[in-house]
Amino acid sequence: MIKANKIKKKYPEFELDLDLEIKDDTITAILGTNGAGKTTFFKSVLGLIHIDEGSISIDGVPVDSLSPRDKENIGVVFPDSIVNAYLPIKDVRQILKASYTRFDAAMFDELVDRFHLPKQSKIKSFSTGEKAKFKLICALTHDANLLILDEPTSGLDVIVREELLDMLRVFMEKPGRSIVISSHISSDLEHLCDEFYILHEGKIVLHETMDALDQYAILKIKDGQALDDAYALRKTKTPYGWAVLTNQKQYYIDNFPQIVVEPASMDDVFTMVVQGETI
Repeated sequence: MIKANKIKKKYPEFELDLDLEIKDDTITAILGTNGAGKTTFFKSVLGLIHIDEGSISIDGVPVDSLSPRDKENIGVVFPDSIVNAYLPIKDVRQILKASYTRFDAAMFDELVDRFHLPKQSKIKSFSTGEKAKFKLICALTHDANLLILDEPTSGLDVIVREELLDMLRVFMEKPGRSIVISSHISSDLEHLCDEFYILHEGKIVLHETMDALDQYAILKIKDGQALDDAYALRKTKTPYGWAVLTNQKQYYIDNFPQIVVEPASMDDVFTMVVQGETI
């Protein structure tokens, strides 16, 4: 769906340097702390900024050659993306209907009713959760094949976040679709995505499938305790010694019964990869 071939975008104090592929029929998470390069990557994919090196294509078409029809196949949500905040929902509906040849008005109305959005109020008066739902409704209702979602759950409570994730699961029921979603709340995406990339300072520091996450673990190593570091990835100092990240949990369970081996959550993996020391 998306191929970013050795792209670079340089700023005075930051450089994006990525090489990755987003597959069809997958939900892919782009994880990273604020400033890691997530938004820069998305803006590069959408042609909103020009890259300095490399190439990007969507469904085989170079980004700078996408036709208006190609662009209709993309739904986008950015933290600050919203139509005129002084408009009510009915006016936005008219804008979408005029802008997209495959706009589904019935689906739009059904989702607005389902999430009890205030139809008569101006968007600027919506709560944070209502704005998040409405932005996603706008992205979902023109039959896109690709959703690019930049921090769509940021600042939302647990209930609203889960409602948004449920909308994405329904979207993926139709074959041939893909979602790329960024977040610094990694636990939100653990049960949603098929694979994930972790960005740090503009570079990919880990790419993994969700299935493979089952083999990740945290090894609790006491000071002075020996460790076979053949499959040790990162380490952090702790009051008892060291916490060590591995992607070969079973190896340590089978061969080192004296070592405490705890399953690693996505939050654990994210924190260790970004903040841990290289071994």
